[in-house]
Amino acid sequence: MKHIPLIFFLFFFFSSGGALRPAVDSCSAFDDLPYDQNRKIISTTEKQPSLNGTVSDENFFDHEIDLLDEWEEEPISVADPLAPWNRLMFHFNDKFYFWILKPVSKGYKALTPQIVRTGVRNFFFNITAPIRLVNCVVQGKGEAAAGEFARFVVNSTIGVLGFGNPAKTYPEFNPDEEDLGQSFGAYGIGNGFYIVWPFLGPSTLRDSVGLIGDSFLNPVNYVSPTEASLGITGFKTVNNTSMKIGEYESFKETAFEPYEALRNAYIQNRKKMVEE
Repeated sequence: MKHIPLIFFLFFFFSSGGALRPAVDSCSAFDDLPYDQNRKIISTTEKQPSLNGTVSDENFFDHEIDLLDEWEEEPISVADPLAPWNRLMFHFNDKFYFWILKPVSKGYKALTPQIVRTGVRNFFFNITAPIRLVNCVVQGKGEAAAGEFARFVVNSTIGVLGFGNPAKTYPEFNPDEEDLGQSFGAYGIGNGFYIVWPFLGPSTLRDSVGLIGDSFLNPVNYVSPTEASLGITGFKTVNNTSMKIGEYESFKETAFEPYEALRNAYIQNRKKMVEE
């Protein structure tokens, strides 16, 4: 339980938007993975190859949302009784990004080749396969579970511990990513109320409980001592953010009211993910 805050930290900065799931083309084994499944942002900044080898825009936030497209849709109602707290945390996370995370990530990016950063990102995506696999099973998605397991085996062996991504050439090995929040939703559990966590960012009561459950399946949380686990998490955060610099800025420039736009886009995207 002492490592649960690590999941909160990761989720805000890399979560994951709309899934990238078209048929795949042949491309480099080090092509970027759709790590940020929870959210994706349209950006005019650095583009990363998606799982299928085409160019895609990935969100600054951990773990995937097309905010500009989602924002144009009619907002989905969600209770926001903690609005004062949520707005405070939104501004806290915003300052943390601009004052600390972005400068550090820009320096790291300047010193680290793209192929290395992509390989590191692939590695961390690969070791979190247990989260996706277990939730495929929980939802009764047998084919997706088999595909997730196959992707882990192929990338861990041929892909050299997951630094490469040879499994991308097989569509059946690239199922939609699943998490416990989606599993709860699949069984009819609603969002509950909206909440913004420090370092984590947008979530709901349902998804927050899901994050706690998923944390027990994340191998990084079992690294000892705690300082080492925190260091690994920090390194992952900086590496992933270095590949998304500019996307959050684009979102803020486009959104009339960033807090509400992010809340609506998050809720809309999670609804779509549950329905997939």
